[in-house]
Amino acid sequence: MIETVICLLSGYLVGSLNPSALISKIKNKNMRAEGTGNLGATNTLLVFGKKYAFLVLLFDMAKSFLALKAVEWIFPTLKWLALATGLCAVIGHCFPFYLGFKGGKGLAAFAGLVLAYKPTLFLFLLVTGVALMFVVNYSFILPFYASAFFAVFVAVYERDVWMFLIAAAASAIIMVMHFGNIKKAIRGEDNKVRDFVKNKLFKSKKK
Repeated sequence: MIETVICLLSGYLVGSLNPSALISKIKNKNMRAEGTGNLGATNTLLVFGKKYAFLVLLFDMAKSFLALKAVEWIFPTLKWLALATGLCAVIGHCFPFYLGFKGGKGLAAFAGLVLAYKPTLFLFLLVTGVALMFVVNYSFILPFYASAFFAVFVAVYERDVWMFLIAAAASAIIMVMHFGNIKKAIRGEDNKVRDFVKNKLFKSKKK
């Protein structure tokens, strides 16, 4: 019992480490008041640029990836505990206690969890999810598609109630955190994906 508590708590604490908040403090800039207002890779891209966004993306993915893999290595027979620890890392990312329980939306942390759980599934969801997002041209498609597919995959592949419930919890968190994107899309306020990529990722700087 104590081992379970330590693993889950450790996952949450690791997940709560927020590189966006640290960069904001170093740069003396409030990310809450700019861009999307979130402490994640996307808003880091909008506020600080590609270099910092890439570092934040890697860090956020590594949190849940390492949390899951560490427990998997220590307790190789407890797959549910490893997945649950990864889930706690996602929760920590979205709701860090020292930031008033207001962090990022959790997609990068969720991606790290999926990558640690099954790399081939991660690659499949990345390729198909990004392609679908570009076709539909709205960003909310990726998190909703990936999270829903992940829960279904775990249910079918594992055939274990606890594994499914943990995966479903992770999926539900991602959907809830991104629900506002659907509202923005309905109101016509959400950035179109193709325009965003063109203007923010591939737009050359004027000399």
